[in-house]
Amino acid sequence: MLHKYKKIVPIEAEQFDGSDEMISRYGIVDLAKAIESKEETTYVIPTKEGSMELKKGDYISTGIDGEHWPIKRSIFERTYERCD
Repeated sequence: MLHKYKKIVPIEAEQFDGSDEMISRYGIVDLAKAIESKEETTYVIPTKEGSMELKKGDYISTGIDGEHWPIKRSIFERTYERCD
């Protein structure tokens, strides 16, 4: 039988702005800089499941064990509400 569940633990998250400070803090790789490309910047963030794509405006979430993962802005803003 299918059941509905909701998360019971708040997460911490911040919106990714592409700054060098955030890139350094989360170990993000700027692929355009890495391959010396003039194309649109694509970022990659390391997660427990491997590297995941991240764009400016997406959110970086931090779980209860300190792990990070990206959430697309459109999904984050429909799924989460601020509670602090």
